[in-house]
This record gives sequence, C-alpha cells and structure tokens, in this order.
Amino acid sequence: MTQPNEVSEHRTIGVISDTHGLLRPEAIRALQGSDVIVHAGDIGNAEVLRKLRAISPVFAVRGNTDNGPWMKGVPASDSVQFCGFLFHILHDIGRLDLDPRAAGIHVLISGHSHNPAIIQRDGILYLNPGSAGPRRYSLPITLARITIEGEELTPEIISLE
Repeated sequence: MTQPNEVSEHRTIGVISDTHGLLRPEAIRALQGSDVIVHAGDIGNAEVLRKLRAISPVFAVRGNTDNGPWMKGVPASDSVQFCGFLFHILHDIGRLDLDPRAAGIHVLISGHSHNPAIIQRDGILYLNPGSAGPRRYSLPITLARITIEGEELTPEIISLE
C-alpha cells in the first residue's frame, strides 16, 4: 500500500459514486459544504470531476467503466487520512487486495453495486454511497456524508429523490 495522502483539517466528507457521467443538481446541492469529496468510481467523464472540484477538493478512483485519456492520473484505489482516520477508497469491494484491519484502515469506501450501505465490522466502517447517476433497476439515487467530530465518525446516506 502506498503512503496515504494526509488531509487533517477536514471535518465533512461528501461521498459519491457511480455517476456514470450524470452529476445531478440534487447531488451538487447535497455536496455543498463538504470539506472534501470522495468519488468511488464509475465517474463517466472529466466534466463530473470538474464540477465536483468546483465545490471542494476531490479524491477519486476509477471504476470498471472509466477509461480514456481523461482518466490519466486517477488511481484504481487510494488511501487518504482525514483527521487521523485512514480511509481506503476503491470501486469494487470484490477487488480489495489487502486486509483492512492489518492495514490500519478505519473506513473502507466502495461503489459499484449501486446499493447504498453503512456497515460496521471488526472496528471498520464500510460505506457504499450507492449511485448518484442514472437509475439502475429499482435502486435508490443516493450519496453519503461522513461527519468527523473529534474521535467520532458519523456516516449517513442521503437520498437525492
């Protein structure tokens, strides 16, 4: 695992995934006020990243549908430290190639399934913000927010419908 980026002054993290080229106005409104934004892949195009960066700094990973020259420099996974918590970001949790607990990860963010989920397991927060892009089947249109206050992480799923 590479050395994580350190972002210590941030308290509110907007988490989005599976936009597939569609950044809804509701998502932009919900992400306002985020100190940083994490995009967990299947971004869709460079315009989505440009619009997100207009709100706040962005940490993005590529998804299985992301390709082309605009993806240059976007990693398949990334580790970032926010306020002393180690976050690991990847698109498809099924491709996780490390032991999160042994790696000291506090939060594992993934997308891919389009199914929002907040799961606490073995002291690790697993967060999938769901899909904020085009509707897939009958799954909801969502993103997530993590608030950090001292030693507390508070995740929430936000409906965009």
